[in-house]
Amino acid sequence: MSFKGDEAYNMMDYLLRATAYDGKIRAYAISSTNTVEEARRRQDTWATASAALGRTITISAMMGAMLKGDDSLTVKFEGDGPIGAIITDSDSTGDVRGYVTNPHVDFDLNNKGKLDVARAVGTGGNLSVVKDLGLKEHFTGQVPIVSGEIGDDFTYYFANSEQVPSAVGAGVLVNPDLSIMASGGFIVQVMPGADEEVITRLEEQIQNFPAISTLIREGNTPEQMLERLFGNEEITIHGRLPVRFQCKCSKERIEQAIKGLGREEIQSMIDEDHGAEATCHFCNEVYHLSEQELKELKDPV
Repeated sequence: MSFKGDEAYNMMDYLLRATAYDGKIRAYAISSTNTVEEARRRQDTWATASAALGRTITISAMMGAMLKGDDSLTVKFEGDGPIGAIITDSDSTGDVRGYVTNPHVDFDLNNKGKLDVARAVGTGGNLSVVKDLGLKEHFTGQVPIVSGEIGDDFTYYFANSEQVPSAVGAGVLVNPDLSIMASGGFIVQVMPGADEEVITRLEEQIQNFPAISTLIREGNTPEQMLERLFGNEEITIHGRLPVRFQCKCSKERIEQAIKGLGREEIQSMIDEDHGAEATCHFCNEVYHLSEQELKELKDPV
């Protein structure tokens, strides 16, 4: 096994882009433990909810890395399970954020001894991906949820909405104190021109691949995960990207949103509450606006 590219990247959370089989296979791999832990801390998620949110954040970060420039995307799982909606945002810089409607969801382990994410998410409903590519219209792809396990649902999305045969995996291990022990994932995609022999070998390697979260817990890097996945094939790394939980909220954005409500609604806030309070869904940051600040928004100088 040999790499063509930089030496191992030392950052705690990062993803890499790579190709194998002479460019016929494109791959992404990520270590996302700290990013998912930050989301868990801000959302106060319980174990099963943490696994569902963590898997979605992990895959969303890799999908963001497929974008360019200022492009961004929003992923939304709207299943019929008790967790409610899972929503994540990501972009091409490695920034990602996410939340769940009901963070306090947890169940006993499923019959495979794993966190029962499918029960939390549900097996009915839809997965949608909205891409803001800087164009007038956003690209939107939507597919039905096929398993609720997150990775399988993204695999189905790529095949049906983007017509790219893919294998998507993500795993999250949760400590007894509910903090995140390990989180990571991969996306492997078949490029045009790949022959059946390559696809068959790849399918066999994926079927025999160990649990991702276990590999991360054992200290494996994204590079080492791809080594395990591709065996003796030469891997070419095309880039590494640090990943972090990063919210886009600010007091200025909150003010603009309130301003958009109109003068009557703002006056109602002044009369009834003598101020306003807004909480960001993604990071739970609380913003306070005084009565005077509301007056200035209603009647700018």
